[in-house]
Amino acid sequence: MRVHKTRFTADDLFNLSAPGKRLELVKGEIFEMAPAGGRHGSVAMTVEILLGTHVRAYSLGRVFAAETGFILRRSPDTVRAPDAAFVAAGRLPDGELPTGFLELSPDLVVDVVSPNDRPKDVEEKVEDWLRAGTRLVWVIDPETRSATVYRSLDEVEQISEQEQLDGGEVAPGFSCTLAELFK
Repeated sequence: MRVHKTRFTADDLFNLSAPGKRLELVKGEIFEMAPAGGRHGSVAMTVEILLGTHVRAYSLGRVFAAETGFILRRSPDTVRAPDAAFVAAGRLPDGELPTGFLELSPDLVVDVVSPNDRPKDVEEKVEDWLRAGTRLVWVIDPETRSATVYRSLDEVEQISEQEQLDGGEVAPGFSCTLAELFK
């Protein structure tokens, strides 16, 4: 649902006071995202725990929680917030992380499909991530207990719940069965 017609910047979005609302900025337009349900939240948190534990154990970088904003494009600005994200250590800003949005594309993005997500909107998000430089996108669908793995717009793989979700070269050594996310 579009909130405003005026063009906004990433700074405008960051400074916007909208308690309890999940917002993204797409080509200068602010969109409100519906709150996620219980199943969505549980799957997203399980991914964060499993991936985060692995990333910390091997000092691979940082895992970011849902609603962390990443600036993917400027003029007009696009700020997306995945359900989970991983950024490799060598790509993180030096020193402390900024208070505001990160101006980079994560190496790995996890998007958990909500019941109210339209397929076209999910596809647009995937395209935004990949065009901005994200190397791996996992779209996890709790309803079908499956995932779509994108390494590029042309390299797409469907994963069933009995198969392994693998970090490959992006998150080396990370692997879990998709079924683990639905427990």
